[in-house]
Amino acid sequence: MQFNIGWDIGGAHVKAAAVNEAGDIIDVFQQACPLWKGLEQLHQAVGAILSQLPEASYLHAVTMTGELVDLFESRDDGVRQIIKAMKELLPEGKIRIFAGKEGMLDLQAVDDRHYEAIASANWLASAAFAARKLESGLFVDIGSTTTDILLLQYGQVQAAGYTDYQRLISGELVYTGIVRTAVMAVAQTAFDKGHEVGLMAEYFATMADVYRVTGELNELHDQTETADGGEKTVMASARRLSRMIGCDFNADEMPRWQQFARHVRSQQLQKIQQSCERQLSRHDLAQSSPFIGAGVGRFLVRQIALNLGCSYVDFSDLFQISTARTGLSTADCAPAVAVACLAGEFC
Repeated sequence: MQFNIGWDIGGAHVKAAAVNEAGDIIDVFQQACPLWKGLEQLHQAVGAILSQLPEASYLHAVTMTGELVDLFESRDDGVRQIIKAMKELLPEGKIRIFAGKEGMLDLQAVDDRHYEAIASANWLASAAFAARKLESGLFVDIGSTTTDILLLQYGQVQAAGYTDYQRLISGELVYTGIVRTAVMAVAQTAFDKGHEVGLMAEYFATMADVYRVTGELNELHDQTETADGGEKTVMASARRLSRMIGCDFNADEMPRWQQFARHVRSQQLQKIQQSCERQLSRHDLAQSSPFIGAGVGRFLVRQIALNLGCSYVDFSDLFQISTARTGLSTADCAPAVAVACLAGEFC
C-alpha cells in the first residue's frame, strides 16, 4: 500500500500527516524540535515519528519554516541543510519538496534557485488546499508562534506577499501565537483590581500560561518549556502571570489571575481580528464566504468569525476523519496535511 507523508519542519516542532491512496487521513503527529539547538533535534524528531509509522511504501512531501532559526547563516543555508537532513532521514527517490508557487518538486530537481520559493512556504500549502475545497473565504491559521491570514477567492489564494518580510508588511503574517509567544509581546498594559498597570518587559510568562488559566489550552499542543522551567499547571501558570505585574501569587486570588489572563487574551484576539479586517478590506468577498480556521489556536478564529457576523468552517471539516489516534486534529497540523494531499493531488 502507498502512503503519502506530509512533513512540516518548523523551528520548534516537526509535524507530519499520513494519507492513504484514497486521500483519507491515517494519522497526524507533532514532535517537539527546538531546531536552534542543532540538527540532531531534527533527526530525533523525525526518527520519533517514523518509529510510529507502519511498514509501507511512502512518498514524502516536505515543507518548512525552520530555515529561519539562528542555527543557520541564512535562509538559503537553512533550506539547504534541512533538505540535506531529510534526504538522509527518508528513503532517497521518494521525496518531494513544496516550493510554493512553483508547486511540488522532486528532490532531484531542487537546487539553490528554488530555495527562496521553498523557504517558509507552508502557509501557501494549507491555504491553497482550502481554496480548492471551498473556493472563497478567509483562511486563518493560528499556531503556537504565528498567525497566517489569507484571502481565498475563485479557488485561488489572493496573497499580497510571499516572503515572511513581504507578509509582515501586508499583514498576512502576524507574529503571535497561543503557546510560545511571550506575554510581553502581546500586551504592554492590563487591568488589575480596577487599575491599568504596565506589564514588565521580562520573559516571565507565555501565552500558554494565559490559555491554561482561561481553560482553553489543549496540553497536547504545548511541547515547549515554560518561561521559568516550572510545572505546566494552572497554579504554576497563574504564578508566572503574577510576576508580569510584580506581584506574589496567592492561590486564594485565582479569580484575579483568571480575569488578568482574560484581559491579555482579549488584546491578542483584538490584534488578530484587526488583521483579519485589514485583509477582508482588500477584496469584496461574498457575504456567505466563511472563515476557515486552522492551527492549535483556531478557537480564536471561531470567535472572530462570530464577532464579525461570518460563518465558520474548521479545517478538519474538510476531511472524513478529523481526529487521529494521537489525539491531534488534522487542523492542528494543517500544512503537513496539505502537502501530503497536494503531493498525491487528493484535492
